[in-house]
Amino acid sequence: MPDYTELRKLSPTAYADALGREQFMDIGIKELWPQMPRIAGPAYTVRCPPGDNLMLHAAIYRAPAGSVIVVEAGNVDYAVSGGNVCAIAQRRQIAGFVVDGVIRDIAEVRAAQFPVFARGVSPIPGVKQTLGTLGKPIHCGGVHVHPQDIIVADEEGIAVIPVADQAHVYEITYKRTVKDASQSLEEWEAAHKAKIARILLEQGFTK
Repeated sequence: MPDYTELRKLSPTAYADALGREQFMDIGIKELWPQMPRIAGPAYTVRCPPGDNLMLHAAIYRAPAGSVIVVEAGNVDYAVSGGNVCAIAQRRQIAGFVVDGVIRDIAEVRAAQFPVFARGVSPIPGVKQTLGTLGKPIHCGGVHVHPQDIIVADEEGIAVIPVADQAHVYEITYKRTVKDASQSLEEWEAAHKAKIARILLEQGFTK
């Protein structure tokens, strides 16, 4: 079974060969500061009621080091996290946040170089009044995320690898990556040209 260091070496683009579309979050959730390092780790799942951030604030003290806190925030009207929450998560060695919602204090987060993927930024904080859930299945970015599913996220997108499929998915992805790396551009072009010509002919395009 590969560890998270090995999983992090391969981009979400590479995992696309081994995972279906349903395992990639929608493009609205993206990195919130440029050249953010790729993160990979087991999901620590959080569901917050709309406008309430209590459960994320609780999660930063409960999520194991190395995990990715994944949040179903309920809306984009209120920030679920600010600079101090991100700083504490970073101090506790959380790998990063993936938020189907918004955060605030982005300048502080960027300066600290803490990885956050979210839908955007809002200065308006949520309240802390209502219980949600921790460590239960959630829906984030169009993907059903279960606790311990593996998150791999970078500027290319966010892959969610079911924990039971981790070894199989990694093996397929690794072999494809090695194959691509061993092929010159000239070799790729020759194979690609032949493939496109074949498909066009099969579809009846002869010009």
